[in-house]
Amino acid sequence: MCRHIGYVGVPVPVGEILTRGPHSLRTQSWAPRDMRGGGTINADGFGVAWWGSGPVPVTRYRNADPIWTDPAVEEVLPQLTSPAVLGVVRSATVGMPVQRSACAPFLWDRWAFSHNGVIPRWRSVLTAVLSDLDVAATRAGMTRRYETSHLLEAEALTDSAALWELLRRLLDPEPPAGLAETPGTALRLLVTGVLHHAPDSRVNLLLGDGGGLWATTCYHSLSALITDEFAILSSEPYDDDPRWQPLPDRSLVHAEPGRLSVETLEAGRSTATESLPL
Repeated sequence: MCRHIGYVGVPVPVGEILTRGPHSLRTQSWAPRDMRGGGTINADGFGVAWWGSGPVPVTRYRNADPIWTDPAVEEVLPQLTSPAVLGVVRSATVGMPVQRSACAPFLWDRWAFSHNGVIPRWRSVLTAVLSDLDVAATRAGMTRRYETSHLLEAEALTDSAALWELLRRLLDPEPPAGLAETPGTALRLLVTGVLHHAPDSRVNLLLGDGGGLWATTCYHSLSALITDEFAILSSEPYDDDPRWQPLPDRSLVHAEPGRLSVETLEAGRSTATESLPL
């Protein structure tokens, strides 16, 4: 599938997050250690998003070529500094396009998003999820509609791009009110909806807004490295720092400097927050 990493904390060079450590995200593009049946390399493009203080809250750079072929990773991106970075290397699902518009991160407003996984029969599954959301909104007395036509606005014909169209509507705070009060609620609604219609889906999602990181674990690996100065969520640890913590499957994760919380993702179970030791 893919590998992704999210960082929030003290400002760092953007490119350094992609190359940090002996097992950096760039290294994971050709030598991943924990793909879990989802391919062998991540050579179908890459992308990186970073946050600033200007009129555009989040910016991205994407390339459909392998990350190790792009000189910008060493020559340009290290000259940019940001307190938050989200990077991705892609392994395209068979049958899905290999093109720049299909590379995460996907952006909207202050948000950046990545999906590590696959949704079988994604067109019919995500159409069904949209229908469920629309029914739930109607029952709650909301006037907002979740319509199949929203999927047509996806940047690319991929499950990840279409999934983002659903998630960004759940994140939209503008009236009329939506179904999700928090980013975590939005992720839980979306992932449990997908799993209801396609239990064999792999939906490790990573979301950032420049101040925090939210993620889900469903089949694929994710680890956290938290200090008082920064928080990192990564598909695989980039070094041997003993503070890395593997995160349990079927979890909803929120990370920021000095804080990591993990809740169960499954619907119908208690969702008490677990603050993991740092």
